[in-house]
Amino acid sequence: MSTSIFQSEQLLFTPGTPTPNRLPLIFAFPNTYCVGITSLGFQVVWAMLCARSDLQVSRLFTDVHEPLPQQPQLLGFSLSWELDYANILQMLEDLDIPLRSEHRTAAHPLVFGGGPVLTANPEPFADFFDVILLGDGEELLGQFVDTFQTVYQADRSTQLLTLAQVPGVYIPSLYEVQYQASEGAIATIKPNSADVPAQVQKQTYRGNTLSASTVVTPKAAWESIYMVEVVRSCPEMCRFCLASYLTLPFRTPDATQTLLPQIEKGLAVTKRIGLLGASVTQHPEFDQLIDYFAHADRDQVRLSIASVRTNTVTVKLAQVLAQRDTRSITIAIESGSERLRQIINKKLQNDEIHQAAANAYEGQLKGIKLYGMVGIPGEMDSDVEATIDLMLQLKKEVPGLRLTLGCSTFVPKAHTPFQWFGVNPTAKKSLQLMQKKLRAQGIDFRPESYKWSIIQALLARGDRRVSHLLELTRHFGDSLGSYRRAFKQLRGQIPPLDFYVFQEWSTDQILPWSHLQGPLPQSTLEKHLLNATDFM
Repeated sequence: MSTSIFQSEQLLFTPGTPTPNRLPLIFAFPNTYCVGITSLGFQVVWAMLCARSDLQVSRLFTDVHEPLPQQPQLLGFSLSWELDYANILQMLEDLDIPLRSEHRTAAHPLVFGGGPVLTANPEPFADFFDVILLGDGEELLGQFVDTFQTVYQADRSTQLLTLAQVPGVYIPSLYEVQYQASEGAIATIKPNSADVPAQVQKQTYRGNTLSASTVVTPKAAWESIYMVEVVRSCPEMCRFCLASYLTLPFRTPDATQTLLPQIEKGLAVTKRIGLLGASVTQHPEFDQLIDYFAHADRDQVRLSIASVRTNTVTVKLAQVLAQRDTRSITIAIESGSERLRQIINKKLQNDEIHQAAANAYEGQLKGIKLYGMVGIPGEMDSDVEATIDLMLQLKKEVPGLRLTLGCSTFVPKAHTPFQWFGVNPTAKKSLQLMQKKLRAQGIDFRPESYKWSIIQALLARGDRRVSHLLELTRHFGDSLGSYRRAFKQLRGQIPPLDFYVFQEWSTDQILPWSHLQGPLPQSTLEKHLLNATDFM
């Protein structure tokens, strides 16, 4: 354990004054310190826990940790990336805690988890957790800890049943899942007692202050960065997009009252500012933020912006970013095909993409990165060619601008209108075609691994049976071959890979997350799905 990493931190919150009987809690991030401390969600939850006087909080990462209590009452995990599940299992083993909740006793801490992966579809990981927190932590976390404080001396079953009454607190062991057959779809998901709610509702924070960094450190992956959440969710509602649908409604803090004071607080300790959100430039007062950073007093500031809507890329925005040490800008176009963008509800015209590139170049940016996607439901060969053509046209129009196309494969996500679709296996050939044609023309093409997309889809649509697969694969390695080997070993006990990844599911089918209510009811998602099929 190295304590020097923690000594380099500059805290931007006040820890609570400890009380004599405070409960020991370990808060873990299943990756290295430099990755975990760069997660704004982890930072904010950690600060909320530390600000309480009734908790003694110790952080745990895969490479370093603070002094850990001998008998923690609670062990929490923040899960931001699906494949980090293997690190969770390793950390549980290192702490001598049984992997599965059913094998834990009063001698073990209550293991809870939260974060975007678990809020979307916790079921593949459900058997590893005693408690899962669904949704925004701002109010949910406090209610969870307050309730646990009332029952921490009770037996485990009383603790879990009491916590199940808290909105947004999901206790997987209190729900029984039955299947039509061992390799079939889900037949029923029911609470095992009348005292347990039939559905758990994701919790949504509706306050006017969003998150900002609670610690600044040179040891973060983004060195000494201070992050400010400018927006939460996205008003565009592209039909495949988890970041939009799962986090609805779109929320924007007041610039003068909230955002600028947060930024000022950050600038008091660092000159590197990151503006975060799924669609940062759609904040209604974004021009005010840009004017703030354009001021001569902020010449030394390094500014980065997480995401920019294509039609908001102005010359002025590009100039300010270039002056503040940003070399390139990132826009999501999904496809060069306007028909395909209608299918996914991407409100974007090709001329807006051309204009964004021209404005970026005129504003002195060095490059522009576009995000695309292949395998979108309804996609045809001509749609893939349209993306290739668009990139080649942009290269001719702005030859001095470095062009990068990052491209992923469509993966169905829970709580979106496209959750019923499977992965399109032709996506692999589409990526190969784009690579061949674009790299030959000097365009930097960066495809996301098709094999990783397969694993991502398995975890995105998996049910509880997948947990047995995950236990096996971590010993085989996290390659696609390891997953296939595990499926072979579990043949007859769980459905095949194709069922989870490639199969189109019926809207009448019980989904693994049907008992977990997201922001929109299924009937609304079905309407949005129907609107998409009109363009197919």
